[in-house]
Amino acid sequence: MENEANISIYRAARTIKRRQNTLYNALRSIYDDSIFVGEISQLWPQLPLLANLRCGLWYSSKFHSTCYFKSTDGHTNNWSFNTSRLNLHVALLAGQKGGCIIVDSTRKGKRFPDSMSKTIPIWTCVLNRSVYKYRKKMCNGGVVLAKGNASDEHEKSTSQFTADWDCSLHLPLWVSDTEKAAIDDRVEEWIKELDASGADIASLASCLKKPLRPLWISQKTVIWLNEVPDHDSWDFTPIILVSASSQSGIIQNRTTSEFSWNYIPGAGDDEESWARGLTPNLFWKNAYDLINSGPDICNQKVADIVEKDRVYRAQRGQIAPQVILKSSKLSGNSSDLSHVEPPLSSDISDLNIDLKASDESCTISWLGSTNLAVGTSQHGNMACLTEVIRQNMDSGNAAEERNVDCILNCDQESITVCLSNAEAYFHLPMVNSKLDRFSLLRNLPSAVNFVKLNISKGKTLLICCHSGEDISVCVCLAILTSLFDDEGIFDDGKSFNQTRITKLEMRRRLVFICKFASNARPSRGNLKQVFSFLGGGSVDPV
Repeated sequence: MENEANISIYRAARTIKRRQNTLYNALRSIYDDSIFVGEISQLWPQLPLLANLRCGLWYSSKFHSTCYFKSTDGHTNNWSFNTSRLNLHVALLAGQKGGCIIVDSTRKGKRFPDSMSKTIPIWTCVLNRSVYKYRKKMCNGGVVLAKGNASDEHEKSTSQFTADWDCSLHLPLWVSDTEKAAIDDRVEEWIKELDASGADIASLASCLKKPLRPLWISQKTVIWLNEVPDHDSWDFTPIILVSASSQSGIIQNRTTSEFSWNYIPGAGDDEESWARGLTPNLFWKNAYDLINSGPDICNQKVADIVEKDRVYRAQRGQIAPQVILKSSKLSGNSSDLSHVEPPLSSDISDLNIDLKASDESCTISWLGSTNLAVGTSQHGNMACLTEVIRQNMDSGNAAEERNVDCILNCDQESITVCLSNAEAYFHLPMVNSKLDRFSLLRNLPSAVNFVKLNISKGKTLLICCHSGEDISVCVCLAILTSLFDDEGIFDDGKSFNQTRITKLEMRRRLVFICKFASNARPSRGNLKQVFSFLGGGSVDPV
């Protein structure tokens, strides 16, 4: 009887939680929090607004760009500066614009996620000290300067510049002094890892006029609107961290003139568990309709929107997986159909982002002069021999004509391409390591051989997957390491066969990829498979 009572209590608790965490409650909470995000962004309208993936992506209809700072890198006693997630494009953008605003949220009972409390402060400190050391090296004769008075003036200004450069670790007040000291002790170690990764510190040093520094803003922050400082007035480059959600220890029941609903802090988190196939882009295209529909018909509205978008994509030959809803065991009520078969990744490829500065039209990222590109299978679907695709170049947003000769599709679904030669398209289905721990490892030899055959003939090649952020990046990493030398020049695998690949070397190649594909987010499980493949020795002949 006692066990039955416990089970009944457990089921009752689950039922209550499910009723509180309904789809309408989540979307309404996101909408309300987005108003706060909009108000903060208007205080500094010149600063670009960035979403910290993936939760932050829900909290605004327009973002300048995205970034990827993980909370796990800031967990107590697990602090990390991850060279696989350098986010150098954020620092460069902040240097160009005078700062930036990053949006994220958390469900836990704290005002800021660890990504904002510690991960980003660690990141700013490491970059600041790396820039300081680089400039100090230049000042002390690391480069040859012009002779005469110009050289003396340059040295004097550089000395003053480095003397005023803030290298301190800036953490929020709620992080204890003990934890701050422990983090500070590891900063030099992380700087060495950054230097060894081959990151382009020179470009960052030339772009940053003031050191980076985080500032924290939540819904509890008091801001006097008549005393908001201009971002140019600070002696640092502000990285303004906005935690979108309101925090409270109790369930907040809110009402409007028409509906009653429960507020969910950090509602944008873990979207696979509640979104029913809805993406941030689809939500903001239909936000007013969904919010005004109320909780009773919200689920049906979302289902109609998702299906309409699926049909729209399918008619244009794009990837359009069907969302499958599973019936709830607790109730036959249609409002309890809250379980969705989760997609492999969130669809952010067509999010309504301010593209002028972020150059998001360059969805296919060309990797320097290697003739390799990474992108989504959706854009591989549109890549033709005669297509002109913009290349994201170091010197700015200059456009260069670049034709796609061959496509290596790593998505589970095949795509329709307009390549004249059927042999120029190779479909090699791969899945994430969470679904198959050896999917990449089994397919990488075939992928490398296909690329080797075509690159040796001087052809350009697009490697694509569903998101363009993980599997395609990992496959490209294996190809770059296997077939190209340290300078990014194709050598048919000669340098690879003569070198023992270490994790550090693989990390350097990944940093090279991220320099051009700033949205790259390779998972740890897939990177481990790439390292296992590279440790197997030489590349099999074609």
